[in-house]
Amino acid sequence: MLPSLTGLTKEELTEHLVAHGQPAYRADQILDWVWKKRPESIELMSNLPKALRQYLTENFSLYPLLAARDLGSTDTTRKMLYKLHDSRYIESVLIPANPALYGGRADRLTLCVSSQVGCAYGCKFCASGLAGFARNLSAAEIAAQVLQTEMLAKDRIDNLVFMGMGEPLANLKNLLQAIELITSPWGLNLGARHLTISTSGLVPQIKELSQHPRQIRLAISLHGATDEVRNQIMPVNKKYPTAMLFDALHEWNANKKQHLTLEYILIEGVNDQLEQARILATHARSLHAKVNLIPYNTVEGLPWKRPEITHCQAFRNVLTNAGVTATLRLEKGHDIEAACGQLRLIQETADGLIQ
Repeated sequence: MLPSLTGLTKEELTEHLVAHGQPAYRADQILDWVWKKRPESIELMSNLPKALRQYLTENFSLYPLLAARDLGSTDTTRKMLYKLHDSRYIESVLIPANPALYGGRADRLTLCVSSQVGCAYGCKFCASGLAGFARNLSAAEIAAQVLQTEMLAKDRIDNLVFMGMGEPLANLKNLLQAIELITSPWGLNLGARHLTISTSGLVPQIKELSQHPRQIRLAISLHGATDEVRNQIMPVNKKYPTAMLFDALHEWNANKKQHLTLEYILIEGVNDQLEQARILATHARSLHAKVNLIPYNTVEGLPWKRPEITHCQAFRNVLTNAGVTATLRLEKGHDIEAACGQLRLIQETADGLIQ
């Protein structure tokens, strides 16, 4: 497999080119092609000498992903399936906010990005870990989801949420390099405040990320306000229980200006008791965090059910009456299995793609 040009920082590319007898300014030209002009092939980088184009073609790939499928939802959400170099697949979800009428641009486009092929953390409500973990995505494969989705959508993505397949903080090194590619002026030039990383609660990585200079947002997949409840849903809680997690989040707050978000999928009879809402409110106030409530999205093969909407609203009201900013998220992309917790490992067989 050839390394992709989408995975190199400006410094890395410059160093490589200079070591091979090229002037440093060629790096700027190449990066302009990759991230701004977006040609279909290296050969089309017309202001580069032919010998350099040939060298790049022989030693690098341009894009590390191949678009395999693009599904559209009735609510205008789109789910992109990308094929990787080793014939594995990942999914990215493009979510418009307040779609404009008559084919105009949505107010905002958010992309839900995957960080791993599969997932090893086994959250009980989520389809991504049902087939296990295959591998980490490279920085190029993470960043290229944004680049190539913009190319497919022919539009600018405004926000990124690293909430797709996988646990982002379990692939922290590649994730941080991808973030440099995404946020740098020579890359996609998307502000770090428009990036949100979601984690199931990897305490050491949360502490490490809290020292990172960019003001990235952090969302915690909490889904239980006590160890007793969270242990039923989140296996990671047995290694990093809530006391350790909340200590790490207080450390985050000491180092970051961006407010935390606590994600809470409501599952009937499991974590939707109003007492959980009261305890959650105490934690959220202590952390100055907002709460994002998500009614459970159906996953084939899992027994869970979503509560009635009136109960979801009552849970939210406990939070808001306690002074916590809480939203009850409207589902997006449920009909194409693109909603929260529905992305799953897809495999290729002689008979086609299967989940």
